[in-house]
Amino acid sequence: MKQLAMKFRSWGGNRKGAGRKPKGSRAGAPHVPRKQPRRTPAHVTMRVAGGRPSLRGAGSFRALKEAVRGGKERFGIRVTHFSVQGNHLHMLVEAEDAIALTRGMKGLAVRMARGLNKAHGMIGQVFPDRFHSRALKSPREVAYAIRYVLGNHMKHGVSRWHGSTDPCSSAAFMPGPSGLTVRPKLFLIHMTLEGPWLSLAVP
Repeated sequence: MKQLAMKFRSWGGNRKGAGRKPKGSRAGAPHVPRKQPRRTPAHVTMRVAGGRPSLRGAGSFRALKEAVRGGKERFGIRVTHFSVQGNHLHMLVEAEDAIALTRGMKGLAVRMARGLNKAHGMIGQVFPDRFHSRALKSPREVAYAIRYVLGNHMKHGVSRWHGSTDPCSSAAFMPGPSGLTVRPKLFLIHMTLEGPWLSLAVP
């Protein structure tokens, strides 16, 4: 007698449509090891969950300012530039390596989320997906990143009301101990701001 093979249902392996779905309105950063060379600046983007008040509103931006002011040089990162748009924000940060970048951004995100929830009397996740980051490996890349971050309001049409300097960015504030950002320490950013690439960094 021939024995019939039985097929058992499997819950493992790769299957179409399997895995946790992105929680935000747009797909977040993929869960792969971050490529962040040692002592290299990074351009970081963070997006809030749908249905949240605008980050550029007075209460939201006040909460973000206090979070950045208190965490600009903590958790393993140093915030040198930033800008806030309606549902996302951009930052240029310095970190020793990928581990410091991940830990630092998680710590800063917690600080921001608590401030935003308190400001609006809300609970729940504020940043549902992983932050996106890109390592900046040359003065040209740093210059274009600074231009993009500080001029991001122009891309979103905000400059029609506020002019070339975005009041919801680090361009409107002085860096330093009591400021919202720190002065850069890494050679790449110094080279960009003091060399021939400076003109490329101006929005």
